[in-house]
Amino acid sequence: MSKSLFPKDFLWGASTASHQVEGNTNNQWSEWEQANSKKLANNARKHLEFLNRYGHNLKWDAIAINASQPENYISGRGVEHYERYKEDFTILKSLNMHAYRFGIEWSRIEPQEGHWDNEAIAHYHRYIEELKALNIEPMLTIWHWTMPTWFTKKGGFTKKQNLMYFYDYVTKVVDEFSKDVKYILTLNEPNVYTLMSYVTGTWPPQDKNIIVALRVYANLVSAHKKAFSIIKAAKPDAKVGIAMSLSQSYSISFRNPINRLMVQIKDYIWNWWFLNRIHNNLDFIGVNFYTTEHYSWRLKVKNPNEPVNDLGNYMEPGALYELLLNTTHRYNLPIIVTENGLADASDTYRKWWLKQTLAAMKKALAAKVPLKGYLHWSLLDNFEWAFGWWPKFGLVEINRSTMKRTIRPSAKWFAEEIKQLSDSNLKKS
Repeated sequence: MSKSLFPKDFLWGASTASHQVEGNTNNQWSEWEQANSKKLANNARKHLEFLNRYGHNLKWDAIAINASQPENYISGRGVEHYERYKEDFTILKSLNMHAYRFGIEWSRIEPQEGHWDNEAIAHYHRYIEELKALNIEPMLTIWHWTMPTWFTKKGGFTKKQNLMYFYDYVTKVVDEFSKDVKYILTLNEPNVYTLMSYVTGTWPPQDKNIIVALRVYANLVSAHKKAFSIIKAAKPDAKVGIAMSLSQSYSISFRNPINRLMVQIKDYIWNWWFLNRIHNNLDFIGVNFYTTEHYSWRLKVKNPNEPVNDLGNYMEPGALYELLLNTTHRYNLPIIVTENGLADASDTYRKWWLKQTLAAMKKALAAKVPLKGYLHWSLLDNFEWAFGWWPKFGLVEINRSTMKRTIRPSAKWFAEEIKQLSDSNLKKS
């Protein structure tokens, strides 16, 4: 297949999230880290065993030194992206990328209810201006899981009446930034947030309650729909999407109808339930793809043991093709891969992952999937939520003692691939 399958205006870029890279945030997550870092360190091995029962293949010896340290679970200074964003954008540009997804930190711009921090807002204006000065397309995410503590103390998204506070925040973001950005994502992975915070109870507020989980999920549907209308009222030509965590699932016994049915039910609940309710309020679907799972009829994960990333997840990047095809068949909306990557501190698999992903996207484009862009997760090594600092997702390695940035070999290879793809389109035109 010709490299020219990628359209001339295809968005090549990378993604980050505010809490994971900025540093010195003050939100419900940073509060939870401070209160729970020792417990997370003490329970790290038990947590690994729990994950391994549900499809991971983590080796304790490989992570023990970092995972058993309380400081691993404190986001703290982050990677100082809040101060060093110009340096990071220069690196992004050097990697031949021209799109960048980032988050506005709600707790920075509204630290107290109804009080807007003008300096924080000015920071994000400068941030977007720097991207545009480098001809990098900014893609703004309104909500990437973190919230001001005053909002979570009111119950956060568990209470429908609290949505009015979120709508005030959306309105402020739109009023301030919509004139400077074309692409806006309302929510990041509402399915992951609901699962981890209210079903497994591993993330704050650790309220393991299926009834509350269903209420939160329904409220996030409402939150997206209203946010969509707020954005469109202010800027009708904005491209509004959502970043959904979608996985590709397979039956281990395809001839077994019960096995196939159970996998279809799982896919409906995880991949499609939320999208079915909001697809008429989308200009594009953001696909966050990391995992491929093979299931028995009892929905027990039966993945191959290899290859796995540093988080113990089985890796099958080529399955992105089928996921993109399935998403298109259901919704026929433009798609941007808004997250895709792997934890790989030694950079052993990242080039292979990228090669397989490029092949999957070429195949999807040949099948007429309306694929508009690819944003790798992540530009920088980042704070990986309840896992802390030891998983390394970055195209750019960060030494957190010195904060030195080092471009990984796989990123240099990818930059050259992007250049060749872009050059082939120039020749074609």
